[in-house]
Amino acid sequence: MTEAAELPPAPEQAREVFGERFADAVRYAELLAEAGVQRGLIGPREVPRLWERHLLNCAVLSEVVPEGVTVCDVGSGAGLPGIPLALVREDLKITLLEPLLRRTNFLTEVVELLGLEHVTVVRGRAEEVMGKLPAVHVVTARAVAPLDRLATWGIPLLRPYGEMLALKGDTAEEELKSAATALTKLGAVTTSIVHVGEGVVDPMSTVVRVEVGESPGGVRFAAKRAKAARTGRARRRRG
Repeated sequence: MTEAAELPPAPEQAREVFGERFADAVRYAELLAEAGVQRGLIGPREVPRLWERHLLNCAVLSEVVPEGVTVCDVGSGAGLPGIPLALVREDLKITLLEPLLRRTNFLTEVVELLGLEHVTVVRGRAEEVMGKLPAVHVVTARAVAPLDRLATWGIPLLRPYGEMLALKGDTAEEELKSAATALTKLGAVTTSIVHVGEGVVDPMSTVVRVEVGESPGGVRFAAKRAKAARTGRARRRRG
């Protein structure tokens, strides 16, 4: 039996969540089940639960993303949560940030195939692109790293008063407590845990929300951002 044959039919909730983009969501699920497995982007055991555990679990993040904002999906991997979010929210301008070439190649293929004109794929690490990419309103992430480490990568990419939304599991509360000091140093002013996807996924998706003040990343990153901006302006003048 091929991996594609193991992909279950889309649940009824998927039609409701993805709406006019439902056919594209199905194609994305097929790509994950086929090329995603073949290229080692997801494990073959994930194929039977692609809809509930991955696509729908990520799509419901849209419930807490403000309207018309810029988003950077850090460590996007196979496009989770960035691609499902893009399918349900065409009002967003989304950057899929991923350091590995085989993953960015896959992401580029998916974006082109599905006609996601509001999505850009960038190869690089968060710490490398700070100051080179425009700061965003929202940073998203899923299964990238423990919260304290993830925050050091994601928060400096935010605009003042932006927010990081991290999809987490049962460890969310514990991670938030252990990362409290680090988050404060990085400029976080408010943290919370929210649950999204009622009636769509069971259990509901758990999101750690970290809101920052006027200096995302703290004093050290403010200086680094300013230096990167000066370097960028100098290059543009030379160009």
